Amino acid sequence: MFANNMSESMAKHWWLLVVRGVFAVLFGGLTILMPEITLYVLVLMFGVYVIVDGGFSIYAALTGRQKNQRWWLGLLEGIVGIVVGLLTFIWPGMTGLILLYLIAFWAIMTGVLEIVAAFHLRKEISTEWLLGLSGVLSLVFGILLIFAPGSGALALAWLIGFYAIMFGFTMIGLGLRLRNYTPDNTGNEPDQNIIHQERKNASDVA
Repeated sequence: MFANNMSESMAKHWWLLVVRGVFAVLFGGLTILMPEITLYVLVLMFGVYVIVDGGFSIYAALTGRQKNQRWWLGLLEGIVGIVVGLLTFIWPGMTGLILLYLIAFWAIMTGVLEIVAAFHLRKEISTEWLLGLSGVLSLVFGILLIFAPGSGALALAWLIGFYAIMFGFTMIGLGLRLRNYTPDNTGNEPDQNIIHQERKNASDVA
C-alpha cells in the first residue's frame, strides 16, 4: 500500500516545490537588493516568508497524507515555520540577537526534518539528492547563525538572502526532477538474479 508512497506524493505536488523555490529566491533577492534594510523590515520580511513557506509545506503534507505515511514530516516543518513567523509579528521589536537565534532554530529544525525525509526518499529514488542538499544547507545556515551573534542587520540580510536563494534553486530543481517521476523510475537496476531465474524457468517450461 505504501510502496513508493513518499516519492509519489512529492511527485504529485512537484509544483508546490517549484513555487516554494521561486518564493525563496524572490525573498532572498529582495533582502540582498535592499542595502538600507532595517532590522524591523528584515523581521517582517522573514516572518512573511516563513509563514508562506510553512503554509505550502502543510498543504502538501495534508493533501498527500493518504499515500505518504511520513506526511507528518512536512506538517511539522510547516508548523515550525508558521509559529516562528507569527512570533516575528507578535514581537516585532525583538533585538537582533533574538531574531538571529529564532532564525537559527527554524533553519536547524527545517534542515533536520528535510534530511530525515531525504533519507526515506532515497529508499524509493536512489539517485535523488536535492532534498538532502536543501536540508544540509538549512542545517549549516542555522549553525552559522549561532556562531555569528555580532552580525548587524545588513550582514544578517545578506546571509539570509544567499541562503534563501540557494535553498530556492534547490527546491526548484527538486520539483522539476519529480515532475516526470513515475513509480518505475526509481533509478534502481533490476535484480539480475531474478531475471536469470525467470529466464531459466521459462526455458524449463519450453
